[in-house]
Amino acid sequence: MALITLTSDIGRQDFLTGAVKGQLMSVDQDFKIIDVSHELSPFNYPQAAYVCSNAIKNFPVGTFHIILLNLFDKRPEYLLLIEHEGQFIGCADNGLITMILEEVPQNLVKLPLKSSEQKNILNCAKVLGEAYKQVQEGKSLKDIGLPIESIQIKNPLRALLGPKHIEGQIIFIDNFENVIINITKEQFEEQRKGRSFKIVFTRDEVIEKISESYADVSESEKLALFNSANYLEIAINKGNAAGLFGLEGYMDRQNTQTQYMQNRLLYQTVKIFFE
Repeated sequence: MALITLTSDIGRQDFLTGAVKGQLMSVDQDFKIIDVSHELSPFNYPQAAYVCSNAIKNFPVGTFHIILLNLFDKRPEYLLLIEHEGQFIGCADNGLITMILEEVPQNLVKLPLKSSEQKNILNCAKVLGEAYKQVQEGKSLKDIGLPIESIQIKNPLRALLGPKHIEGQIIFIDNFENVIINITKEQFEEQRKGRSFKIVFTRDEVIEKISESYADVSESEKLALFNSANYLEIAINKGNAAGLFGLEGYMDRQNTQTQYMQNRLLYQTVKIFFE
C-alpha cells in the first residue's frame, strides 16, 4: 500500500485539510494518508525542518512526503519532486528542502503547474498525488517531471560552537510547552569532551545535569534531557517550561535590529558552558 504523509501550516479550522486528502484519494483510493502535523507556524522554516526531518527518517523506504508549507512564497509555477535515500518528497521551491536534508538534493525534478488551472493548495496536492502514482507505477523521476538547474537554498539553523561553549536556538515548543533546542546529543558530547557543564537560559536559570526522563526530578522541577530525536530539551516535570520561563521559538528576523528584538533573543537561545 502506498504511504503518503501530510505536513502543512494550514491548520484544522476549515475544510482544507480534509479537502487535500480528498484530492489525493481522487487520484488513487488506495493511498494511505498519515498526518504528521498541520499546526506548523507559517514562515517558521527551522520549526518545519525539525518536524519534517525527524518524521521522514522514521518511515519505510518508498514513502511519499507532501509538505505544504509556505507554498506561495513566490508565484508558484512548479513544485519539486525529490528522491532522497529511498524517500520521496514533494514541496515548493522555497528553500525548505535544503534545511530538511541539510544538503542540496541531487535527484529531483520540477512538476509544472498548468497555467489553465488555479494555483492553490488543492491543485498542488493533486499534482503531487499524480506524480506519486506514477512513481508507484514504476516510472523514474525524469519520466515524471522536467529537469531543473537550480533551486532555492536555505541553510539549516545550526548551533554556534566554541571551545568552551555551545549556543543553540529554540526550534520547537511542543504541546506540553517543552522546549527543543538545535543541539544534538552528538554535538553536545563532542564539544563537552568529558567536562562539567552548565546549561543557561533566560538570565539566571541553570541546569547542571542531563536527565534520562521527566521522572528523574521532583514535580515542578526543571530538567534537561535528550528527546527521542536526540535533541536537547528543557522541560518541567508536570509543568510548562516555555510559559514559566517566557521562552519562545527562534525566528530569523532580518531588519529588526532594535534593542527590543535583541533583548527577545535572550528568550530564544540557550547556552551551554563547559568547565
